[in-house]
Parts: sequence; C-alpha cells; structure tokens
Amino acid sequence: METNYSGDLGATAAPNLLLAAGFVFDNSLRNPMESQQDLIVDIPKERIRFFGGGGKMLLPSPATVGALMEKIPKHKLATTSLLCQTLTEQFKVRGTCPVTTQQAIQAVANDPTKIVAYWRVIKTNGGLFSRFPGGVDGHATHLKEEGFALDTKGQAPKVKGFKESLVRFH
Repeated sequence: METNYSGDLGATAAPNLLLAAGFVFDNSLRNPMESQQDLIVDIPKERIRFFGGGGKMLLPSPATVGALMEKIPKHKLATTSLLCQTLTEQFKVRGTCPVTTQQAIQAVANDPTKIVAYWRVIKTNGGLFSRFPGGVDGHATHLKEEGFALDTKGQAPKVKGFKESLVRFH
C-alpha cells in the first residue's frame, strides 16, 4: 500500500529525506512535518525491510516528541533511537519514523516559544547535532554545562561514555 503525504516543504531537506525513506507526496494529507497530530500509517512497501516487517508506523508530531524530551532529567541523555523505540512502545506500532522524529526534535529545539532541554538528545552514536541552535558548538556548550565530557578526537564531537547516562523512560 502506498502512503501519501503532502504539503509545501519549501527549500528544506525534508522532502529528499522523506523520499529517500520511501514516502510519496501528494495533496491528500497535510505535511507530517507541520502536523500538530501524530499520524499512524501503514509502513510503505519499500520500508518493510527497515522496520523488520509490515504493519503500522508512527509519524510523531513535535508536541509528542517534545513531551517525551521534557521527561529527560538533568544529567541524563536520550538518543534519537531511544526516543523512537519509546514512542513505538507507547503507541503500540511496529516502528516510529526516524526521519519524522528527527524533524520533530529539530522543530522543538528551534522553537523560541518553548524551552525544552533539547541538548539532552544526541545521535545514536553519541554525536552532537549541527542543526540545533548554535550548531555543534552550542550543543557542546549545553552538555558541558551539565557536566558531560566530550570526545573531540574524531571528525565530530561525541559524548564520552554516553551509554551510562541514557535515561530509562519506563
């Protein structure tokens, strides 16, 4: 079954990311990136292997992702994969779209009307996000302020020993 999404995404990278993820755009539904609601859709045929089978997947709204991010206490971290896994369990679906989740994280991080400790979210490998306010340096500054040590030896900085600091949502 082909799943359709719509909306004018302008010059953002979202269209290419979503198309690479196997999504097709048309005008029959709102843009999931701008949606104020969570969407549960059939996993596109092209993405069944990625999700380990067919079924339903969640396209989380920024509000849902932001609410989960607010549960990350000071001195704890969450990876994007952990957020997806937690949302998958919460919504009882086969999986959560990682692209939509990352877009929602960025929307929350860049929303000046709401203060959420977005810097407590890191990449699955412990890396920092360049699309957060202030870029990687801004992300690093916030993490250092909370006492996290960074490994700057590689191409991109990573949080040292981040696995020991991962939050448990359950």
